[in-house]
Amino acid sequence: MVERTGAGDPGRTLQLLWRHKLGEPSAQRGPRKSLSIDQIVDAAIALADSDGLAAVTMRRLADSLGVSAMSMYTYVPGKAELLDLMLDRLFQRMPRVPLEGLPWRERVTLVAAQNRELYREHPWAMRVSTNRLPLGPGLIAKFEHEVGAFLGLGLDDVHLEKALTLVLDFVQATTRTEVEAQAAQRDSATTDEQWWRANETLLAEVFDPAEYPNTFRVSESAGAERLAAQNADHNYEFGLQRILDGLAALIEG
Repeated sequence: MVERTGAGDPGRTLQLLWRHKLGEPSAQRGPRKSLSIDQIVDAAIALADSDGLAAVTMRRLADSLGVSAMSMYTYVPGKAELLDLMLDRLFQRMPRVPLEGLPWRERVTLVAAQNRELYREHPWAMRVSTNRLPLGPGLIAKFEHEVGAFLGLGLDDVHLEKALTLVLDFVQATTRTEVEAQAAQRDSATTDEQWWRANETLLAEVFDPAEYPNTFRVSESAGAERLAAQNADHNYEFGLQRILDGLAALIEG
């Protein structure tokens, strides 16, 4: 099942997201609360980082905090709202390197690098559909900072937002591929090179280079590159530079 943002009670979620300005939600009847919502969100993030998003259940979270499972619901209504809090917390913690005075390509490169680092440190965040991402303080601060990479370039607001989305979507896609490749190697205890060599005998029997000459030529070249050290970095840099080239054409036009 795909996890989605904005799946909980929107009013309750926004109240929790903006609790530091609105004040903590009113205490409910029952024992005095021994935890803060910040503690709960941080523990949920740590659990997702170590064991994946599926491991974040109210019961496991309660166990990690040394409280009863039922008491968790006095802090947050459920996992849907908790997930929104977790993502916004990540956005709040992201480093924001000043962009003022830098060339625009360098500004965009910094924004891309910061998002890549976020997803590398918290791969579970890439598994969440964010079509209805609530406007929390972390998200708004993130957008305010990142949109600054495209200011002063003559883009209208619509193209500016689309340019930022293009960069962020590219970063998430390439980082997901990188993380999945690492997981496949870890889970199979087999490198990519070992996997291909284990299958090359059978492939040699069924694959006729004369019938598919272009596929054979390109696959040979790409295969050698794919097994090169730091290949994920090469793919990332190549793609990012092409996106920057495309944005340059838009800006100059």
